[in-house]
Amino acid sequence: MKHEASKAIVLLSGGLDSSTVLYGATSQGLDCYALSFDYGQRHRPEMDAATAIAQSAAVKEHQVVTFNLGQWGGSALTDTRLDLPAGRSPSAMSADIPITYVPARNTIFLSFALSYAEAIGAGYIYIGVNQLDYSGYPDCRPDFIVAVQEAFRLGTRQGREGVPIEIVAPLLNLRKTDIIQMGNDLGVPWAKTWSCYSDGGGITPPVACGVCDSCQLRLAAFAELDLEDPLPYASRERWK
Repeated sequence: MKHEASKAIVLLSGGLDSSTVLYGATSQGLDCYALSFDYGQRHRPEMDAATAIAQSAAVKEHQVVTFNLGQWGGSALTDTRLDLPAGRSPSAMSADIPITYVPARNTIFLSFALSYAEAIGAGYIYIGVNQLDYSGYPDCRPDFIVAVQEAFRLGTRQGREGVPIEIVAPLLNLRKTDIIQMGNDLGVPWAKTWSCYSDGGGITPPVACGVCDSCQLRLAAFAELDLEDPLPYASRERWK
């Protein structure tokens, strides 16, 4: 299929980062095709958030791929027998790769995105990875993106024909406060997003825990900007 530079696949979890990326890609006039994953994650509310954000951004198409990474465990995000870290400081979060790391998750996600992109002739894959203000995940770092980009070039028809599908990671070197400011400029509806690692209390509408690493980083960034995060939280207490 002929490469179309106007088409972009956007990996969309429904969180703060991926929602900002989607709105940013849309603002550039790209035809955006959102791709989300139901992979057995315990934080189920993000699936509803992804649907809501895709609709609000008026994407061309929203695909959801379903598979189960929880069947072999290895992460507190897919195995409810493992406790989620809570109330940790940024230094504690970055001390090592946390138990919330899902083995090879972004490698898997990008592989699906690559297949989707080549099938429809898309020129870009947008991903909201971020190496700052985050938990030190190995698949959110620049060297990983560079390596996957080369694999994309070598492993696809488009790449071999000289028009490789480009990975775009616009948030890679931004702080969480920068991302929120960008999202504000783009009009991202934060109330529709979901960042919490918990299941939202198992209630409707869900309530974010406020103490997991993701909630703590999000709350800290909104507070640093003197902004109120519109999501409901069970706790808004900051780390000690």
